[in-house]
Amino acid sequence: MSAFDLPEHLSPKADPALIDADERHFAAVSETLEEAIAELSERLEAARKAPGGIGREAMDRDMEIHRLTGRLRTLRRFGLDLCLGRVVPADGSEPAYIGRLGLTDSTGRRLLLDWRSPAAEPFFAATHADPMGMASRRRYRWTRGRISDYWDEVFTADGLEGHAALDDQSAFIASLGGNRSERMRDVLSTIQADQDAVIRAGSRGALVVDGGPGTGKTVVALHRAAHLLYSDPGLGHRRGGVLFVGPSRPYLAYVADVLPSLGEEGVQTCVLRDLVAEGAGAGVESDPEVARLKASADMVKAIEPAVALYEEPPTEGMTVSSHWSDVWLSAADWASAFAAVEPGTPHNEARDQILEELLTILMDKHAEEYEDDEISPELLRRSLLRSRELMGTLNRAWPMLEPTDLVGDLWSVPAYLRRCAPRLGPEDVRKLQRADAHAWTVSDLPLLDAARQRLGDPEASVRKRRHDASVAAERARRADAIDSLLQNVVIDESEGAVGMLHGRDLQDTLIDESALPGAEPDLLAGPFAHIIVDEAQELTDAEWQMLLLRCPSRSFTVVGDRAQTRRGFTESWRERLERVGLDRITVSSLSINYRTPEEVMAEAELVIRDALPDANVPTSIRSSGIPVVHGSVGDLDSVLATWLAEHAEGIACVIGDPTFRETSRVRSLTPELSKGLEFDLVVLVDPETFGEGVEGAVDRYVAMTRATQRLVILTSS
Repeated sequence: MSAFDLPEHLSPKADPALIDADERHFAAVSETLEEAIAELSERLEAARKAPGGIGREAMDRDMEIHRLTGRLRTLRRFGLDLCLGRVVPADGSEPAYIGRLGLTDSTGRRLLLDWRSPAAEPFFAATHADPMGMASRRRYRWTRGRISDYWDEVFTADGLEGHAALDDQSAFIASLGGNRSERMRDVLSTIQADQDAVIRAGSRGALVVDGGPGTGKTVVALHRAAHLLYSDPGLGHRRGGVLFVGPSRPYLAYVADVLPSLGEEGVQTCVLRDLVAEGAGAGVESDPEVARLKASADMVKAIEPAVALYEEPPTEGMTVSSHWSDVWLSAADWASAFAAVEPGTPHNEARDQILEELLTILMDKHAEEYEDDEISPELLRRSLLRSRELMGTLNRAWPMLEPTDLVGDLWSVPAYLRRCAPRLGPEDVRKLQRADAHAWTVSDLPLLDAARQRLGDPEASVRKRRHDASVAAERARRADAIDSLLQNVVIDESEGAVGMLHGRDLQDTLIDESALPGAEPDLLAGPFAHIIVDEAQELTDAEWQMLLLRCPSRSFTVVGDRAQTRRGFTESWRERLERVGLDRITVSSLSINYRTPEEVMAEAELVIRDALPDANVPTSIRSSGIPVVHGSVGDLDSVLATWLAEHAEGIACVIGDPTFRETSRVRSLTPELSKGLEFDLVVLVDPETFGEGVEGAVDRYVAMTRATQRLVILTSS
């Protein structure tokens, strides 16, 4: 069966002179795909049946199964439409076909180049000004596994020669205005040169992708994640991997299919709320002034002195009694034990280090004072641990702390807040106090996160003791089993593998500690090798600290638009990011609007420039031919009914009417939650009620530019 399924009006493109070479190539791709799927299936089955192993061996096996499963899923999902298009070199050599993944046949012939490889770059980056050695480029448009359209671009006169169908990039322009769905559609084949340059930029430092609505910022961010994991070995999952942070749940649901379609399933995705356990139930700060105070990075810095108040060694000595002796523990001994904490150790985990140092000091003093005492060190240690004086003093001087209690005390004990945040004035301290200290808001999340990072898990010590006890019990059980086995072996037990079973090291290797009790890993705790932040213009200085804690390398992709900031963004990206703690900053701008038609953008531009005259408003490259419609709120039902009747496919959205109930094809969102999304039809309800000043203008601008075809604005008056 032919790979091409061109509609009647595109019959000239079905000329064998134009597509026969592609047909032969796709036949080879199809055959190789069948072989690859069969081989991968066998390897996956073998990997699953292989012994699990322990430790690193088990981890490597699991990672190999994950890798094989992901590639097999991608091959089965796409089939021939793994191929995005082809480029024909100007030197007359064979065309290179570009795919989502690389594919090589049994003879070693490269059938598809991975889109992320350097050799594939001309497919995305070649222009008439810089053809990069290419004579022509062809992009395919796939529909249900077959090519429904394609379009050619020719960079040299030799590229014509009857081998290119020139139609002014109709398929590309048509794809921009095509119907939207609940998930972001596949756009890899339409990546443009300006976007590709950003996608392929290096990971060193912070790269800002600045662009207005419709410029493809989100597309760039997602494809950049996949490209970085492919091209930069320092960002692989074993080195920390990549974290992708989006602005909202609807946004994450909308883009959920993109990374898997690019062959990447290991990227962690989240919204800021997900980074803190209390985020799920946190409300919005009702007082704007309180929100402003908590948005400062200085507020996050208050966590360190707040914890330090609980890390002060006793200033007086004490006698610690065991069953066999009384030993003097001086104030200097306490200070020495506190100083023994390893740098960077969380507060709650450091307590065990202090206790171990205290026990060492006490046992050494006992040995010096009672030289003839033959008490077992283990017995003496157990006795000291039962000392109420020792443990009580340690608990008071270095208590186990809960992050929620620490932050809650800041909002309920004015003197504590004044001491930890001395820059706050008396009125600020008063405003930050509240009746329910644990009534968490989104503005509290950066402080809770900083507190949890600084304190660590208060249950870690308990889990460690349980884990050690489980290891000891497992070791004893296996030792008994080995002894029982050896009693029935009538050979010299000091030689060979049987003799080795007596060895402690070998017995320990037989224990799979990963199978013993332990805490579930926090996949969002980091550290990550690279973090991508979309709609980053909305982050406060305090929220930036949450991300910096998770990326020690300071390797970031920062995606946003200063003109879409509800709180206003008067400084430059460089000024903002340097202030929050980033350096090595590069700014790349996207200025072409591929999504929003000229008719919509003309009205949206007036709205934003009225509030922000220097807004980075992009230039639309297409027209829908449909003017913006203004009407009455009472027309809402008829507007939607008419559109649904005329359009069997596509998604609409009502923005600004919280009473409107969603249907399968009509969403209902606030302006804030619509950010980053796109719809065929957008209906704004009373946009003047969205707010005043910059915040209201930004909300109207964002809501208007979600439309890819038609915008309707309804008002009550």
